[in-house]
Amino acid sequence: MIDEIHRLLDQYSNWLRDQTTLRSVGDSVEVTTPYLDRHNDCLQIYVKSNGDSFILSDDGYILDDLAMSGFEIKGSRRESLLETTLRGFGVNRKSSSLEVHATATNFALQKHNLVQAMLAVNDLFHSSTPTVTSLFHEDVNTWLEETDIRFTPNVTFKGSSGFDHRFDYVIPKSKAEPERIIRVMNKPARDTVGAVIFSWIDIKTVRLIESRAYAIINDSRAQISGNITDALSNHGVRPCPWSRRGDFYGELAA
Repeated sequence: MIDEIHRLLDQYSNWLRDQTTLRSVGDSVEVTTPYLDRHNDCLQIYVKSNGDSFILSDDGYILDDLAMSGFEIKGSRRESLLETTLRGFGVNRKSSSLEVHATATNFALQKHNLVQAMLAVNDLFHSSTPTVTSLFHEDVNTWLEETDIRFTPNVTFKGSSGFDHRFDYVIPKSKAEPERIIRVMNKPARDTVGAVIFSWIDIKTVRLIESRAYAIINDSRAQISGNITDALSNHGVRPCPWSRRGDFYGELAA
């Protein structure tokens, strides 16, 4: 089993390296990743030298794109949710830019954190408009509270790769069920699903107790593709469509 996990992690790392390109842009290096945003464009980050360290930034892309779509964050509950999400990845917001500082020794980790934060924010507010009164993550949180499912929000685990992975909720082990680790997916796509699978594979071999992974998926706007559910299930992540959340209540509440 451990050999299989190592093989899967190597496959992911090789894919990420092979699909990443670099280009000089002024005094920065533009890093184009294989991860896609909500427009199906590759996410890009920019790296600047800062003495003996580096500044990695999205150059304002994620938040500016939301603003151009008419989505207002400042002064709303969504701003608090945004800040909580960014803190979970150790990412700072400077004006409209998302950025992290890195050294030569933790560059890969900080790049990973920034890209994962960009994906998380992109998914968090996907398809939202100024007229939407609640976000899917808020709906999930409300459901957990109203049904008395005990949980700890925004928990970060370190994987065997040394990378940190943030999950939306952890439900502690009980007499009936093992620890349950949950990621909320507003709009599942190949890249966000791949990130969830990598996170789960990376942490499960270093957890000291038995754990089970779940993905609560928003299917209120569109049916979930079988490819999405199959990919999650094949790698040990149980897909939970929001419309069928009652079916999973027993094993989450126990």
